[in-house]
Amino acid sequence: MHSKKYDLIVIGSGPAGQKGAIAAAKLGKSVAIVDRRHLLGGVSLHSGTIPSKTLREAILYLTGFRQRSFYGRDYRLKEKITIGDLNARVHAVIEREMSVIVSQLQRNGVEILHGAAKFVDAHTLRVESDEADPMEYHAEHVLIACGTRPARSAQVECDGRIVLVADQLGGIEALPKELIVVGGGVIGLEYASMFAALGIPVTIIDQRPTILDFADEEIVDSLIVHMRASGATFRLGEKVTEIVRDGTDPVVAHTESGKKIHGDMLLYTVGRQVNTDSLALENVGIKADERGRIAVNKGFQTSVENIYAAGDVIGFPSLASAAMEQGRIAATCMFDEDRCLLLGNMPYGIYTIPEISMVGKNEKDLTEAKIPYESGIARFAEIAKGQMVGDSSGVLKLLFDPKTLKVLGVHVIGESATEIIHIGQAVIALGGTIEYFRDSVFNYPTFAEAYKVAALNGLNRL
Repeated sequence: MHSKKYDLIVIGSGPAGQKGAIAAAKLGKSVAIVDRRHLLGGVSLHSGTIPSKTLREAILYLTGFRQRSFYGRDYRLKEKITIGDLNARVHAVIEREMSVIVSQLQRNGVEILHGAAKFVDAHTLRVESDEADPMEYHAEHVLIACGTRPARSAQVECDGRIVLVADQLGGIEALPKELIVVGGGVIGLEYASMFAALGIPVTIIDQRPTILDFADEEIVDSLIVHMRASGATFRLGEKVTEIVRDGTDPVVAHTESGKKIHGDMLLYTVGRQVNTDSLALENVGIKADERGRIAVNKGFQTSVENIYAAGDVIGFPSLASAAMEQGRIAATCMFDEDRCLLLGNMPYGIYTIPEISMVGKNEKDLTEAKIPYESGIARFAEIAKGQMVGDSSGVLKLLFDPKTLKVLGVHVIGESATEIIHIGQAVIALGGTIEYFRDSVFNYPTFAEAYKVAALNGLNRL
């Protein structure tokens, strides 16, 4: 049994693991990152963020979705789109991103250990793989960034062909004619909107009466309207009791209210399960919750002093963007307490069609906290850029303090929402007011101009 010492061993090579490892290496520490060879880059690269967002771009391009306001609803760049057309773009991006990740780790002197890690004690990890004998490594610090997998139910048998979870979508042989999506969370809605954009009838079932409770209600309502216009049907407040695969239809979802929803493919997207169950956490005294999540403090330190955790393993917001910063901050807090900064206002991006993004507080948050606010609205129909690209229904909403004019929140739906949100993020972080938007010159024509229009609208309301 071989033993080698490192200042830091990172478990998992997804966004949190990568950035945490590189941050520690830049501080002059000896660092190793552990993951299975075929999963290097994590779920984010292989079946999560990168493939799903690439699939979205491929669908928007091949369907001509962005051009339909000019050339009609029947306009398509490619008449018959196959799964092969979509996967070609996905695979190309994954390969390029994989090479970038490996290059970044190697360039920063991070050693890659292939295999699966588990704790022997707080400073010892055992790495096992099919390629070599088990190895034990000593670590002064450990960063747990092992990511998640789709949550499954014992009552739902996922064969990867008719009934499947999101991680299996890359392996389907053909596009469905009708799709059922069980679960109206972020992942379910993103995929539902993509298939709807392909012209495939989609039914979304969720036992909650509303979707995306953390988002602005007006923005969510707009998303539902857009998705319905694309052919999506929402069955909210409905609990699936049984999934049947016999008879004339490939799959039928039975609900508690007695409905039978038919399709030839069912996507099961009811949450994620953290991969901590294989780490032998009991050997170090860390307890995970029922979903496998680990509790951490503001510096991402667990209940064990030398062990930290970041990324999806700690729960909400479970974003690749947030995970990267969490990993970096965790590494900084380990080795350089004077530079340990806390995570500030994070933007949230939802890559539905149309996309949604937000930063800061929403109207519900402010109302519950009894904080007075006013809003300013800009509709993309008023923005020249919106007319040029064919998005006349997008909206940008500013929430601000009516006395100080300080920006409290920004909420956007429409083309480039996840890009322009960062302007609002910067102003909130710097404690700015909506007067900044009123008094600034924005390139014309751009979507960023919506900030000035929204600020003027808000000031007019005062």
